[in-house]
Amino acid sequence: MKVKKVAIIGAGNGGITAAADLTQKGFKVNIFESKKFCKNLDIIKLNNEITIEYEGNSSVEKINLITSDIEQAIEDCEIIMITVPGMGIEYFAEILAPLVKEEQIILINGAPAMSAIRFINKAKEIGIDKNLKVGETNSLTYATRAYVDESRVDVSLKAGKVYLSAYPSYNTKEVFDACVQIYDCFVMADNVIQVNLENPNPLVHPGPTLLNAGRIDYTKGDFWLYKEGITEHTVNIVKAVEEERESIANALGIRLEDTRQGRINRGYFVDEDKPLHELFNTSPVFKYIKGPASVDGRYMVEDISTGLVLWSDLGKVVNVPTPNIDSIIILGGTLLQRDFYKEGLTLDSIGLGNLKGKDEILANI
Repeated sequence: MKVKKVAIIGAGNGGITAAADLTQKGFKVNIFESKKFCKNLDIIKLNNEITIEYEGNSSVEKINLITSDIEQAIEDCEIIMITVPGMGIEYFAEILAPLVKEEQIILINGAPAMSAIRFINKAKEIGIDKNLKVGETNSLTYATRAYVDESRVDVSLKAGKVYLSAYPSYNTKEVFDACVQIYDCFVMADNVIQVNLENPNPLVHPGPTLLNAGRIDYTKGDFWLYKEGITEHTVNIVKAVEEERESIANALGIRLEDTRQGRINRGYFVDEDKPLHELFNTSPVFKYIKGPASVDGRYMVEDISTGLVLWSDLGKVVNVPTPNIDSIIILGGTLLQRDFYKEGLTLDSIGLGNLKGKDEILANI
């Protein structure tokens, strides 16, 4: 398949950036604008133009189409890229699945949340019987900020290495061969379990945010997690979560990159001989990222419910204890007065709760 045209579903930071970047690369790009999930695009729609700034260079890119008609947005597009938070997957599956053709590739580009499985589950639930080609990444392909009122994106990083897998995994090669045409940073993962274990956010966000909750509350958002919140002591919770995640992966026969190497490969860390907390503090990308502004935000809610809860559940299935992961889930729930085990992402919640042990899990993904 030769990719010429891409539909972007979701006009947040990632979606608007992708539209400008892929247009700059020579692809014809459509943006779908949803009143439920997307920001106001009135300024961008005045001329269908987005200014993209990256590494000191700036260019104005003319977007092919911006529309609230989903059928029009995906027409003749080889790739349909979804760039929305995990909570929006079922909604978009419901409106997309009846319209998508089997030869079109669906790329879910962002923090993983077993989104490929959930997309296909929702399609089946509403009676769609198609061989859908759905891929999921372990991270958004950019570190970026979109300023919709200025019709401008400021890209601080284009990721150097991003894992991609399809569900079911026998579709991965076909999905990869199409998607690598628009992003050469993609590498094939074994399956969506590997992609979700390679999610960098649950490692770094919930633990240090929990340990800095008082300061976040006190400063009312004047806080820098990576620069001031990850210290020689708070980084130990990152390392402990990493060790437990690694044990889960080993039990499943999956190889993962560690925190240091994964961020070097994506471009967030400079390859320097420094302690891990100093790499976060001095990162050419992270040191400019402010926040979280509240403990009741995605650093806790999303990364516990769709990240740590899933890892804890996988640990139970393969008999790997996860005391540090579980302590963050429990204390985070106490802090926010929520039951993350009840509301979070588990194998049972995506229809795989009957699977027991490594062999059954790997055979069904």
